[in-house]
Amino acid sequence: MPSAAGASADLPVYHSWVAGKELPGRAGTRPAVNPATQQAFAEASLLDGAQAKEAVGLAQAAFAAWSRTGFKERARLLDRLRQAVVDEADAIATLVEREQGKPAAEAYAVEILPALEALLYLARHAEELLRDEVVPGQQLLLAHKEARLVYAPLGVVLAITPWNYPWGLCLPIVAAALMAGDTVLLKPAPATTLVGLRIGALAKQVGFPDGVVNVLAVDDLVASALTEDPRLGKIVFTGSRTTGKKVMAAAAKNLTPVLLELGGKDPAIVCRDADLDRAARGIVWAAFANAGQTCAAVERVYVERPVAEDFLKRVVSETRRLRLGDSGGGEVEIGPMTLERQRRIVEEHVADAVAKGAAVLCGGVTPSGPGLYYPPTVLANVDHTMTVMREETFGPVLPIAVVDSFDEALRLANESGYGLTASGWTRGEQSARRLQRELQAGVVTINDHLSSFGEATAPWGGMKGSGIGRTHGRLGLHELVQPKYVSRDRGRGAELWWYPYDRGFAALLARAARALYSTSQLQRLGAQLALLRCSRLWRRFGLLRLVANLDKLF
Repeated sequence: MPSAAGASADLPVYHSWVAGKELPGRAGTRPAVNPATQQAFAEASLLDGAQAKEAVGLAQAAFAAWSRTGFKERARLLDRLRQAVVDEADAIATLVEREQGKPAAEAYAVEILPALEALLYLARHAEELLRDEVVPGQQLLLAHKEARLVYAPLGVVLAITPWNYPWGLCLPIVAAALMAGDTVLLKPAPATTLVGLRIGALAKQVGFPDGVVNVLAVDDLVASALTEDPRLGKIVFTGSRTTGKKVMAAAAKNLTPVLLELGGKDPAIVCRDADLDRAARGIVWAAFANAGQTCAAVERVYVERPVAEDFLKRVVSETRRLRLGDSGGGEVEIGPMTLERQRRIVEEHVADAVAKGAAVLCGGVTPSGPGLYYPPTVLANVDHTMTVMREETFGPVLPIAVVDSFDEALRLANESGYGLTASGWTRGEQSARRLQRELQAGVVTINDHLSSFGEATAPWGGMKGSGIGRTHGRLGLHELVQPKYVSRDRGRGAELWWYPYDRGFAALLARAARALYSTSQLQRLGAQLALLRCSRLWRRFGLLRLVANLDKLF
């Protein structure tokens, strides 16, 4: 990566990537802090507003040539990028561990491997998924036309990505935009800027044309101004609901389309017929992976009373096995949280729950000493009066409520302003079908949670307050293009509805209305026979085309 020109304490300084070159920022620097030690280990120079606007212009200038590039060339470059990620995977995992906090092994599992799978899928299937589609017509009077649905690139896509999955959430969005023919401005989160800048370095290394992939290190004020730039074709934002609303409001000034993934308060329902060992192990992982800093983490559990005691014992046993600490110094499952302010939210949620009667079965106390650590915490005796059951905690806390019935569990699970993911744990076919049908979430998994994020064909996104649109898979790729309906007429004569509006034209349309749309079979038949006697219709279509389209009449 970039130069090691000294800054404060002689830390290495890294710069934005704009139009294939490193661009030192003029707005000062921002430290990259290791959350395990709370010490800065590098700095990123920040672009000022003028530099950021210039980057938009350069991305816009690169769009014309890039959008005309064939799918084979785009796929070739994406394959080269995939190999570069494979070659540098250890260094990327270490950087994620150092800047964001998750153990390097987990960085492989939830960031690098899903991103590699997305790169492979897009390179192999984007051309097929974005191929022109023939649109068969059903209107008899338009039967002489040929129509297609064409997927056109949007232009410049601004991707604003979060700090919790700075590689695994970011690279697939960038890759999808590139395969769609868009150019990209990537604005990584302040806390994980260096991970984002590594993507810019790799894009340059593998030969993407200048201006196609740009990575901007900016402060929040400049980022906010970027969202109001009228030259953007789309904004893809992943982050908090509060910031998402601001992004949407800014985009509305220019009617810029947005894709928003805004987090969740994701429920898990444990049915009385569940495999309790599998449910306990799966839910513990889905709650505490990445120190719970996952928009799709299990943040509340509803377990049916007959199995609640056994389930709670298993969850507590599994949780107590987890090792908390700096994975750079040994094997651990839970690393530090990334931000001090997020740890304070976790502490507040637990304190509020305890004050209202919740029982702390394990964890619940912030450790002393350096590092943004918080232990994996299990709460019982919780209800919806508690903040921890209503608002996104985004930390290693697992609240478990006991319910009297399956129906009660479903009702409480859906009693949320969020709807990103949900899971059900059951061995029953009927209950599994009800969970899949009735849980209000963009992603529903049975006897697992979170795993679909690693499947490149699976769309990712939510309903209600969890956002708008989808990333990943076919639906995610289609978010990054503009569907264009294209019609072609190879005829030479005048259309039926062109001037003049004579008596024959009026009579033809009256017969067509009855022939095509009457609910009376007898009236339709009479009008169809009358319509076939219209010489104007025969002159426009010709015998062969009219005969070939009689199914649209009858």
